[in-house]
Amino acid sequence: MKLINRIYLLLLFGLVCYSAGHAQETSYFLHTIERGQSLYSISTMYNVTTSDIIRLNPGCEDRIYAGQSLKIPKAQTGSRQDAFHTIQPGETLYRLSTVYKVSAEAICEANPGLSAENFRAGQVVRIPLSQAIETASERPARTANNDGFVQSRCKDMHRVKRKETIFSVSREYGITEKELIAANPELKDGMKKGQLLCIPYPSARTLEPNRPKDATETSAPDNNTLFDKTRKSYKNIPVVRTALLLPFQEDKRMLEYYEGMLMAIDSLKRTGTSIDLHVYDCSKGSSTLNNILNKAEMKNMDLIIGPMYQEQIRPLADFAQRNGIRLVVPFSSKDAEVFKNPFVYQINTPQSYLYSEVYEHFFRQFGSNINAIFINSGTPDKEKAEFVKGLKEEMSRRQIPMASISELSTQEAIKSALRNDRTNIFIPTSGSNLMLNKVLPQLTLLVRESPASHIKLFGYPEWQTYTRDHLDSFFELDTYFYSSFYTNTLFPAAVQFSKSYYKWYGKELASKYPSYAMLGFDTGYFFMKNLSRYGSQLEDQLSNIKLTPIQTGFKFERVNNWGGFINKKVFFIHFTRNFELEKLDYE
Repeated sequence: MKLINRIYLLLLFGLVCYSAGHAQETSYFLHTIERGQSLYSISTMYNVTTSDIIRLNPGCEDRIYAGQSLKIPKAQTGSRQDAFHTIQPGETLYRLSTVYKVSAEAICEANPGLSAENFRAGQVVRIPLSQAIETASERPARTANNDGFVQSRCKDMHRVKRKETIFSVSREYGITEKELIAANPELKDGMKKGQLLCIPYPSARTLEPNRPKDATETSAPDNNTLFDKTRKSYKNIPVVRTALLLPFQEDKRMLEYYEGMLMAIDSLKRTGTSIDLHVYDCSKGSSTLNNILNKAEMKNMDLIIGPMYQEQIRPLADFAQRNGIRLVVPFSSKDAEVFKNPFVYQINTPQSYLYSEVYEHFFRQFGSNINAIFINSGTPDKEKAEFVKGLKEEMSRRQIPMASISELSTQEAIKSALRNDRTNIFIPTSGSNLMLNKVLPQLTLLVRESPASHIKLFGYPEWQTYTRDHLDSFFELDTYFYSSFYTNTLFPAAVQFSKSYYKWYGKELASKYPSYAMLGFDTGYFFMKNLSRYGSQLEDQLSNIKLTPIQTGFKFERVNNWGGFINKKVFFIHFTRNFELEKLDYE
């Protein structure tokens, strides 16, 4: 009997373990990593922690790569929070609508980056479960009174949500637009958010509430049909209403930014673009921001630019999303709102995305027939360590030979690292001016003593600050460095801007990098011009916009189907041995 009990307990334990394991197998969805994504950005876009991802994907804390699939934990069963779904082969938008009992329109609204063209297997979409349609079997049954059951003329009541239309509500409940208007005559004057509607019983037949109407009523509509039905009509923006929220009294650079933006507005007005600019001094803290957001005119803006302070980004982004206003975050590169708010544009590229772009441009420029020589700094540069690590991983994957020397290495040690059959690229592991002062004399001597060797120097954005100190060496070493912003006082556009700035304000342009006046000009010109030109279809035209900036370039890409946009523009600056200066744009 004891043996039987033991066997029973073992079987029961095994069943429990199997059930737990089986449950775990279905407790996640798959995310395919895209170039530039990090564990932090992935965890942020799905509202989980990096620890959650590491637990399901052991080893990913050490290395992840584009194309890799990660398991992402799902929300708890029964939760009405948004869910995420990885599209499977053969699935359609109609199928998702049916499975999750959420209208196709609600899914499209939750995923503004989704289209019939990119609806494919492996894509992740956000499912707004809070907008799930309640079926008849899920509603409480009606009870009869003492006089017998009397059916109400209203099958249900519906409170209008933002951006809903008569068409979308009637389709959601399986009735015609005519039936909905007949039950709610006030709809003849238009539909308003918060309005309570009577949903009548269908006059002839009952459709599934979550089934979109189709002309044939027998076959499911395809993706093109559903996306066409949910596509919003074009809205023109004749006057671009813009709010600028910056701490002008706390940081004089913000005044320079504003000055540059005023110059952009003047240039646009000369070409017929109408701008209505509202400027607010947004000092640190929440009270000042709240006072600004409570102003009646703020809800009517087409564009908000700001803030400067990190802690103000989230409440401002929430406000922008509630009111359907595009928000341009001009300075921070570390905020997470862009990964979950479709109205956010982030000018400064997050580090992982920036480095990924640099790596791609690096190999496009130099190819694979190179010999990389890393110059190690005596003072470790934590900021550059991640960049160097990623670059070495890319080189290992491409089987590119690498060597390491010290910033204090002798000429003999440096020469021993050279390869005569390859282009030798020296890459310091620190971007400091102190390191340049140490290595440039040795490298210039090397070039003079070994003229037959193909030698180049590659470095970092801050080198543009030291250009005047090392200009001759940069030319002699055939130097490159990357940056998301760059200008030179010899460039025609920069010369003209500097002259105009002096004419406007009676002072010289501050000789700092980046120039906040130029950043204000480039940002204001880009967004105001293109909102005026493309209106509500700006996002559809981003890849077609070609503007030559004075300093800061723009290449906006949406981070996921439900999030905002980050700027992926990166330039390479090249000091040629012919004493020419090139700004290389790889787009």
